[in-house]
Amino acid sequence: MKIQKMGTRPWLAAGAAMITVLAGVAGPARAGENYGQYSRFADRSAGQYWSDGQAAGQWTWKPLSSTTSEISWGDPKKWPPDYAEKFVRDGDWLTLDGWRGNGTYYTVRVTKEQIGDAKCENLRTFATSGPQHYVKWDIPSQGYCLKAWGTITEKSSGKVIDFGHTQIWSPPAPCSNQYLSGKTCIKQWESWWDNKDTPGKPITRKLDRDQYIARGLGMAFKIQQYFPKDWKSEARSYWTW
Repeated sequence: MKIQKMGTRPWLAAGAAMITVLAGVAGPARAGENYGQYSRFADRSAGQYWSDGQAAGQWTWKPLSSTTSEISWGDPKKWPPDYAEKFVRDGDWLTLDGWRGNGTYYTVRVTKEQIGDAKCENLRTFATSGPQHYVKWDIPSQGYCLKAWGTITEKSSGKVIDFGHTQIWSPPAPCSNQYLSGKTCIKQWESWWDNKDTPGKPITRKLDRDQYIARGLGMAFKIQQYFPKDWKSEARSYWTW
């Protein structure tokens, strides 16, 4: 299986395009901040990240309503992609409903979700059905861990894939990369597991990585992948389309 370096679902292909640099807002963490201020979820926003001296990937948010937005990830040379993840704001949470790609839609439904501290300890179950609770909308001052297990259903065929997803979200902190300095980021560490290639078998690890999301700029400020191999990228430009 080819693991995609761009995008948050490691087993789906993606695609990308570019324009001007958008200045970010630097500084310490502020009270009352939310995920939208960092990700730019509600804006027609975009960014491009580079690795080994060349563009490695691109993303764009496409708002569908005041509470729903799609993010596409892909290759800048093959933009636009047919791949997009659908996120929905539901009260205190941003939830992942699923994604489209390969000419169909994939729904994400959990069977168990837990939340705990930044060490993934003191876990408690808080959901056993519905879309995945992906990230808290209001950014807390302390880090937290989310664990989700469930199924992905390919709508065109009815094929069901089991998945497991662990995330650790860290509070705002100063961040810089080789192209942009003096910013503030929240960090997501994630580990993705599934049995896409071995239906009916136990899920296996497919991806471990850090992603830094910059206030006022957006996604993929820095990506450090640890598994299946070491790889990193850094954002070079952001824009509104």
